[in-house]
This record gives sequence, structure tokens and C-alpha cells, in this order.
Amino acid sequence: MANDKHSLRVTDKYSPQVISVSSWRAFTGTLKRDLLLVFRRRSDVVNPLLFFTIVVTLFPLGISPESEFLAQIAAGVLWVAALLATLLSLDSLFQQDMADGSLEQLVISPHPLAVMVLSKVLVHWLVTGLPLTLLAPLLAVMMFLPDEGYSTLFLTLLMGTPTLSLVGAIGAALTVGLRRTGVLMTLLILPLYIPVLIFGTGAVISAVNGMAVAGHLAIMGAMLMVALVMAPLAAGAALRISLNG
Repeated sequence: MANDKHSLRVTDKYSPQVISVSSWRAFTGTLKRDLLLVFRRRSDVVNPLLFFTIVVTLFPLGISPESEFLAQIAAGVLWVAALLATLLSLDSLFQQDMADGSLEQLVISPHPLAVMVLSKVLVHWLVTGLPLTLLAPLLAVMMFLPDEGYSTLFLTLLMGTPTLSLVGAIGAALTVGLRRTGVLMTLLILPLYIPVLIFGTGAVISAVNGMAVAGHLAIMGAMLMVALVMAPLAAGAALRISLNG
């Protein structure tokens, strides 16, 4: 009887409900820790936004200040600048944890590594993707984007920037053990960013021309769901490969 009670306690201890609660606590704990570390290094927040602003600002100065011309290229310029700003910020996703040894602790912890990766990706999006999404409509005014495109631009960036962060986490995980990761990470990730760029820009252009945008938004939503499921698993496996290799 005593053995039965002991086995029951062991079973309860490792039940799926207990594991899920423990994983949720680990997720929120990692989220709070990373947010605190990011805001201690404010350059990680400011640099992508500054880069985004500079790139968009240079186009009217370097090409043409005519409003009609800028209105035609506004969607592409804003999306390319947001993509490059996201790519620029990916170096900080795992490098700091690799330097202080906490990344190894995450890998060997009993919690699912995909959950920990998802927490880090969420932090990256909160400090990079979300500010870019909020800043883009303001810069769109300077690019003379027609009024019909503002809401679509905001929606596409709101769905597209999380996808960029999720896919970027795979490249950041693969190159985390290398000293110079910039060029290699760009070569690995940039081809995977192209579909997001195409449909994000296409949706804004369609909205400006009075065409339906539901198809573009549906495809972007599907890409986000696929990335949300697959990217943390792939990034977790890439982290194990990088650390073991």
C-alpha cells in the first residue's frame, strides 16, 4: 500500500499538468530576466530604431523628394528597412547568454528548450519588432504613403515582424558559437525573409491601389503560424548542435 502511495506521488510529480506549470514559470522567468537585461543595455533597443529611421530618411535625400515618386516606393522602402533593422538586431539574441554561460544552463535544464527559445524570441520582438511596427506609420508620412495604405502597413508589420524574429532565431542559433556571425547569418536567413517581404509589400501596394488585401494577410498569417510552431523547435535543435559542436 505504501509503495502504491509512493508511486502515486511520483506519478503526480511528473504529470503533464505539473510539467506545463513548471514550463510556464520558466517561460515567464526567462522573459522577465531578458527584458531586464535588455533595458540595462539600451543600445539594443535604440540601435535598430535608429537604423530604421536613417535608412528611410536617406531615400528621399538620395533618390528624389517628389511626393508621387516616394508614394510609389514607400511600401518597399519601409518593409526593406524594417527587415534590415530586424536582421541587424539578431546578433544579441543568444550571444550574451553564450558569453556568460547561461545558454548552456538553458540547454541542459529540464524544461523544453523550445519554450525557452520562444521566450527569448518574444523579448526580441517586444524590443525590436513592436517598436518598428509603431514607428513605421510615422515614417510613412515622410514617404507620402497614401492614406489607404496606413492600416495595411501596420497590420502587415504586426504579423510580419514576429515571423522575422522567429525565423531569425534559427540563424542566430546556428551561428551562436562563431566569432563573426554577421555575413553568415545574413546568407542563412535572408532567403527565408523574402516571402515575408514580398507579401508584406504586396499587401500595402494592393491597399493603395484599392485592391483586396485579404489574400496577402491570410498568407502572412499562415507563415506566422508555421514559424510559431516550427521555428522554436528548429532553433532549439540548432542551439544543441552549436554547443555540442
